Amino acid sequence: MSTETSTNDDPQGGRTITLTQADDGWWVARDEETGVASQGETRQDALDNLDEAVALHKGEIGESIDTREEEEKVLEELGIDPDEVAQARDEHDGLPDFMK
Repeated sequence: MSTETSTNDDPQGGRTITLTQADDGWWVARDEETGVASQGETRQDALDNLDEAVALHKGEIGESIDTREEEEKVLEELGIDPDEVAQARDEHDGLPDFMK
């Protein structure tokens, strides 16, 4: 099941969000402008989680990572090998757009 909804957070243009219910009953919300997606057990949870994810994506909340050392520390805290990330970055010509 999929529905589209538009919220008027931006009075000049609006925001298009696609809501899809997975087979397991969870909801996925996707911001069409940014491509950011999140999920939740309810439609409202998915939308709330999406708001937070979009704000993080846009740098409106959270802390920025400005140096390679800061990046390595965060990756290690998340259990991700920084060397694997560096290798993947080299193999794929840099960071994906969403990480820039």
